[in-house]
Amino acid sequence: MMRSVGTLTRADLAEAINRKIGLSRAESLALVESILDRMSDAMAHGENVKISGFGTFILRDKKQRIGRNPKTGVEVPITPRRVLTFRASQILKDRIFEG
Repeated sequence: MMRSVGTLTRADLAEAINRKIGLSRAESLALVESILDRMSDAMAHGENVKISGFGTFILRDKKQRIGRNPKTGVEVPITPRRVLTFRASQILKDRIFEG
């Protein structure tokens, strides 16, 4: 049975940059924030975000459809909405699921 071993945070990413590249902690955190801001801005403007070798964040617009309440069986309309999905690259999948 697999279990979660923790959560990678912005601070963890900044610490890794600090150790590997030697930027100060403040500069490292600013770099992480800048990258995340750019990704967020792109998606807010309807762009997908592809990070080669990692994966793609994909925006999809879903149309209105009819759903069903699983308890009562009553049909209800599901409003149109935009959803965000992540599709891992084959490289990332191989790395995660090897062994």
